Amino acid sequence: MLETVTLGGGRATLGASDVTALRGAMVGAVLAAGDDGYEAARRVWNGNIDRQPALIARCVSVADVQHAVVFAKRHGLLLAVRGGGHSAPGYGVNDGGMVIDLTPMKAIVVDPGRRTARAEGGVLWRELDAATQEHGLAVTGGTVSNTGIAGLTLGGGIGWLSGKYGATVDSLLSAEVVTADGRVVVASAQRHPDLFWALRGGGGNFGVVTTFEYRLYLVGQVLGGLVLHPLAAAADLLKFYREAVATLPDEGEVNAGLLTLPDGTRVAGLVMGYNGDLAAGEAALAPFRAFGAPIADMVRPMSYGERQVLLDEPNATHGLHRYWRSAFTEQMSDEFIRIMIDGANHFSSPMSALLMFYMHGAMTRVGESETAFAARRPQWDIDVIGQWADPAESERHIAWVRELWAQLEPELAGSVYVNHISTDDAPEKVRASFGPNYARLRQVKATYDPDNLFRFNSNIPPA
Repeated sequence: MLETVTLGGGRATLGASDVTALRGAMVGAVLAAGDDGYEAARRVWNGNIDRQPALIARCVSVADVQHAVVFAKRHGLLLAVRGGGHSAPGYGVNDGGMVIDLTPMKAIVVDPGRRTARAEGGVLWRELDAATQEHGLAVTGGTVSNTGIAGLTLGGGIGWLSGKYGATVDSLLSAEVVTADGRVVVASAQRHPDLFWALRGGGGNFGVVTTFEYRLYLVGQVLGGLVLHPLAAAADLLKFYREAVATLPDEGEVNAGLLTLPDGTRVAGLVMGYNGDLAAGEAALAPFRAFGAPIADMVRPMSYGERQVLLDEPNATHGLHRYWRSAFTEQMSDEFIRIMIDGANHFSSPMSALLMFYMHGAMTRVGESETAFAARRPQWDIDVIGQWADPAESERHIAWVRELWAQLEPELAGSVYVNHISTDDAPEKVRASFGPNYARLRQVKATYDPDNLFRFNSNIPPA
């Protein structure tokens, strides 16, 4: 029996003996439609992604990854790589090709003396946080805990520690990579420095990263929580916010959002954090907490691990249907604020949200070409996120996002955080998001993946 695999406009044919040979070479399972575990393995964080790969290679070791990469290349298969599966466009799974699934690769080794951690590519941030916090240590992770370390790191990494310790890539010490020819290389500042530079913000374009090594920092008790206002007060709140964030110290983080509470109340909120002395944090966040007449102030001391899960439910629930658009902006004009509030007044789903993540501090003091991650200016990452539970409602909620985005886009820059790129973003926007580093990234791509095997992503074609 032959398994026929679609690849772009052509077709590739796999014989049963080919698949049998791969299964014999790998320790981890190789799943096809109908196999136990296939349905669960093809599902990713975004429930609106419903794809049917021909094969899912559930890798348990670097050798398994090598076998899978070589197999995909030999047979001309479209290749997707899944770490945490958190990509909104669903880059962790494809139709008709192969998925290299790193989910089983969960090893974490923390060296508290050296303040470093090594973690495999299937680790989620909550798992890494739990291991490092046992020693009172942490590294910049995302803003929700079920994000995979692999995708977030390779795209740059914005999170609750960015102001004080920089982007995630600023703490990356080395990466073990399986390249397109099946080799295993360790990239660092000393070894394969061109590849190491590209991995720090260039996405999954250069190989499968099987292990990440991070520098860690002392992170104990922190401040965290939301301050909520009626949506009717959103205009005044956001105008205050856009000016006040410029006064934040590196240790402080204040992001803004428009959302719906579980009881159906639509609100404007400030999500706050402080990484340092609690008394200093209370003083730094006081102006944001004192503004206006908030209906709730939930800011309090908490562990770093607790703050990392603060926004998980229901915002980041695995399997919800999602469609979002995103871009950077250095200014939040009155018109931008008006459009955002109008969008919140017409939410098509109570699960949807309009978010504004402020980037500042240490991460903005790194040169835009020191790493491939080029978003190094103080600015906001703007996200219009449609979320819903019923797949029958997809068309309506996607239309809401697109209609709002059409109004917002003229107010925004033509670039986006690489981890928030949408499948609807034009190639020009993808290129712009890598900034002045795009040409160099293409050169590195030509060295390590000249045939563009790793292209199911925010793709950088080889030079």
